[in-house]
Amino acid sequence: MDALTVALFVLGLVLLVVGAEALVRGASRIAATLGISPLVIGLTVVAFGTSAPELAVSTSSALGGNTDVAIGNVVGSNIFNVLFILGLSAMIAPLAVARQILRFDVPLMIGVSLLLLVLALDGRVGLIDGVALTAGIVAYTGWAIVSSRRANKALVEEFGAQESSSRGIVIDVLLVLGGLALLVLGSEWLVNGATEFAEALGVSELIIGLTLVAAGTSMPELATSVIASIRGERDIAVGNVIGSNIFNILAVLGISGLVSGGDVVVADGALRIDIPVMIAVAVICLPTFFTGRSIARWEGFAFMALYVAYVVYLYVSATGRAEVVDGAEVALGATFAIVAIGFAVLALRQARTERVPR
Repeated sequence: MDALTVALFVLGLVLLVVGAEALVRGASRIAATLGISPLVIGLTVVAFGTSAPELAVSTSSALGGNTDVAIGNVVGSNIFNVLFILGLSAMIAPLAVARQILRFDVPLMIGVSLLLLVLALDGRVGLIDGVALTAGIVAYTGWAIVSSRRANKALVEEFGAQESSSRGIVIDVLLVLGGLALLVLGSEWLVNGATEFAEALGVSELIIGLTLVAAGTSMPELATSVIASIRGERDIAVGNVIGSNIFNILAVLGISGLVSGGDVVVADGALRIDIPVMIAVAVICLPTFFTGRSIARWEGFAFMALYVAYVVYLYVSATGRAEVVDGAEVALGATFAIVAIGFAVLALRQARTERVPR
């Protein structure tokens, strides 16, 4: 590995931070100008934009026949987005969760995660599967546009239209586009360096996709959510992650299935462990978000601990003997079950408290 690769890896990190700052600043200003909530902007424009690296990597991997990377990238990114990104963002500052997220977007994320498992039971994401997933992202985007227009109309009727200069709109749009460009470029350099690191260690393509490539392509989401959390734009921080996870399954895997002619093979390991972990992560979001309508700092630490447990399992599965790997699978499942039950108990207690008359 040469010095240029290491330098580009570091420079990629810098571009991600700068690009995220520009994207969050421009997107929040556009939301305020158009009367659209930051949550809707986070679920659509920011989420889809920061998922551009996942789309580029998975599509090119599918075209090149590296389908393990394509699948691992999406599944690993969705796990990383919730456990690491939301965990770290909540550790920085507790994140408020909008009612829409609880009622619609998290259940939708759980639903599309389960849908992926069903579609992958035959060992591949076929052409018809790709068409169905792509149609899903078109429908979701259409719903987001309609809902944002209704929200904008209600705000205008209540408060009146906000005045804004055409120059200000142009600057904000340029900030968003420039931020996205920096995020894509930075993530590309980061992924290239990370892949070389992994290849030097001699691990499988699936492990590369689930860890280094997934984390690398999720750097835009990480940088965007952390910067949004620091700046107080916490609707963008949460909406960015949930929207990205929905986009990753519906658009990234859908388009990958289309361009590959329906030949995206799903490895047995991904079907047995990694996709169920992704589903478990999505399900855990529901009781976590319900408690206090927020993600507290301690919940952020719990998310981060779960991600560490998952990475340890991946390391053991890549290096350990069969009996050790079996034990690691049981330990990972028990860890997720205990945390999920704990969050569910807390959510039920809060629900009972809210029903008690005062």
